[in-house]
Amino acid sequence: MIRLVVMGVSGSGKSSVGLAVATELRLPFVEGDTLHPQSNVEKMASGIPLTDDDRWPWLDQIAARLASAEEGVVVSCSALKKSYRDRLRQASGGWLGFIFLDGTREVLRDHMSKRTGHFMPLSMLDSQLATLEPPTGEALVLRQDIEHPVEQIAAASIEWARAQIWQS
Repeated sequence: MIRLVVMGVSGSGKSSVGLAVATELRLPFVEGDTLHPQSNVEKMASGIPLTDDDRWPWLDQIAARLASAEEGVVVSCSALKKSYRDRLRQASGGWLGFIFLDGTREVLRDHMSKRTGHFMPLSMLDSQLATLEPPTGEALVLRQDIEHPVEQIAAASIEWARAQIWQS
């Protein structure tokens, strides 16, 4: 069973890549931002960075979705810190892979400036980058450069996930 978290800072393409991967794998896609309590959305929309205490209940909601996905699932979640990823790993109840969407500040700013209808303002990018603990050296993580097209990232991610499942 494939359970994937598509992770990265705001503007990295988590939703686009996650939906493309889920569609190809015929798995449900969960937009992690929809699981934030309204108070978190209001803070972020106002340019106020979330604290760990703000994030724990949200991460627990994501973990519950991962654990209950008997047929597999793809979830978008920033998962910025190792402690957040470890919490998701522990709660997921099985194999959990992470697709880390990584890119330069310039590419991220460009992505964020082009999207519409998202609550996260461009001003929050620097705080997200400051919080990010890249998952270097962690198990079951694939780093993808966001300069590549979504379709290419999704195809490579699917190939990687399937290979990892066969090895476990």
